[in-house]
Amino acid sequence: MKNRILAAETSKKVGENITVAGWVHSRRDHGGLIFIDLRDHTGLVQLVINPDKKDAFSLAESLRDEFVVRACGMVAERGEGLKNPNIASGDVEIVVDNLEILNRSETLPIQPFAEDNQAGEELRFKYRYLDLRRPKMQNMLKKRAEMYRRIHEYMDNRDFIEIQTPILANSSPEGARDFLIPSRLQEGKFYALPQAPQQFKQLLMVGGVPRYYQLAACFRDEDPRADRLYGEFYQLDLEMSFAENGEEVRSEVEPLMKQLATDFAGKKLLDLSDLAVGDGSSIPRISYRDAMETYGSDKPDLRFGMELIELTDVFSETEFGVFKNAECVKAICVKNGASLSRKQIDNFTNIAKSEGAGGLAYITYQDGEAKSPIAKFLSEKELADIQQKTGAIDGDAVFFGADSRSVVNTVLGRLRNEFASHFNLKDQSVVAFAWIIDFPFYEWDDRSKKLDFGHNPFSMPKGGLQALESAETDAEKLSIVADQFDMVMNGYEICSGGVRNHNPAVLYKVFGLLGFSESYVEEKFGAMLGAFKYGAPPHAGCAFGVDRILMELTDEQNVRETLAFPKNGSGVDVMMDSPSTVDPAQLRELGL
Repeated sequence: MKNRILAAETSKKVGENITVAGWVHSRRDHGGLIFIDLRDHTGLVQLVINPDKKDAFSLAESLRDEFVVRACGMVAERGEGLKNPNIASGDVEIVVDNLEILNRSETLPIQPFAEDNQAGEELRFKYRYLDLRRPKMQNMLKKRAEMYRRIHEYMDNRDFIEIQTPILANSSPEGARDFLIPSRLQEGKFYALPQAPQQFKQLLMVGGVPRYYQLAACFRDEDPRADRLYGEFYQLDLEMSFAENGEEVRSEVEPLMKQLATDFAGKKLLDLSDLAVGDGSSIPRISYRDAMETYGSDKPDLRFGMELIELTDVFSETEFGVFKNAECVKAICVKNGASLSRKQIDNFTNIAKSEGAGGLAYITYQDGEAKSPIAKFLSEKELADIQQKTGAIDGDAVFFGADSRSVVNTVLGRLRNEFASHFNLKDQSVVAFAWIIDFPFYEWDDRSKKLDFGHNPFSMPKGGLQALESAETDAEKLSIVADQFDMVMNGYEICSGGVRNHNPAVLYKVFGLLGFSESYVEEKFGAMLGAFKYGAPPHAGCAFGVDRILMELTDEQNVRETLAFPKNGSGVDVMMDSPSTVDPAQLRELGL
């Protein structure tokens, strides 16, 4: 709008006649004077309408909240005691000469500015165009744009080339369900929305691109969670040619993550020098095996300790049946855990059971004594060894896991996280990064009762083709390590990457060990296999989940709050009524 002055600029215009425009944020009739708080994207400014301006005053009497108006008048300094220090224009007001309604508003179905009484998610998402008026949402949109700007600047300065890859792609097994699109021109065939640009970025490396990146839209038909969007999400996707190990990629991108945490979000990086490699200045590298054994998770939150403590040897000759019959016994020491009530312990027990535990044994330490329903079944030496190994003191509680090693790690890993939340150990002002490395190439899938890929089939196994050819039994296959890695931040996985497989023989073999034929590989990855035969360079890369990163850096509890127009928890766009039925004629045109 020509000659329009924004609210935040009005304090510099004292004595000038200006034009402002925006929404009526509030209206107050003081019997002879009408005051209007006018809102635009920079803030509020107060309008004053005197009754001697008859047309403007008459119009002002009809205004309601969220009418869109334009006002012209002189900027005047407010009198003593009338200034508002809470807004940028609080020292001034506009004495209105002319007022114009640009658009009217019905009574809003939600109240965007009632921060203490917000509507539920369904209503907010249905009227998202109103919900976006909230200062918090306006700030989120700006923060996302700023984050993207910083990412572009960082990548461009390091000679990465921004390249868009296709959205209409082919279906490939990458760990989640595809979104399929029927082809009208090729009846009976389907495109798939890309779960990631994985194959395309590897083909770019074959095409001679030295360094590629994009802020890519990715599509997966996965169940939504608080930290996972349904349908579409966004990645900082990147790849480097002639990179032969994961460390080359990690050292290239970790300064960006540190900058986003500190310069962008104003967080403090946790000093993890005791876990870090080299001079202790870098983000720690933790093997997948060590992460599972120490923290019970491949995405550990390192803002607090509470590590899993191995106690299997303590109970090698125990008479306590629960521990005697277990493959593995571990424990976590919860500081101030003795303060937990019986009901609270029951709640934690239910959490343990949801992860596969039969129950939850524990010991509390009070008045120099170990108190527990299981204490009578343990010898004095066992009780002494437990306290010595866990470091438990008065006021603490020790919780046990006894089962197979994988179940114990999973149960105690979940409890570790839950106890940290209960005792407020997760400092929101701090960011703790870690690289988890050396993931198993294959893993056992309990649902299908067979081996499957641990991450994806496109990574290079450490040891190459030789490591694959020497693996015959399931146990030997499970021992193969991939040059794959994740970055974790405060208990969230925010990045996954690896050294890529650029050798057709290796690609055939990694599928062959799972029983897939060469023809299957050629059908699914024909373009990549063909390209690899023409001088494919070694290459490696990774992808960061920008939505999840933004969620954590802005202290949001739900990733849906980081997007302008998200789906709800059921994967429905309640504003646009999507997904929806389509006209039968459209289906016939597609041969469906």
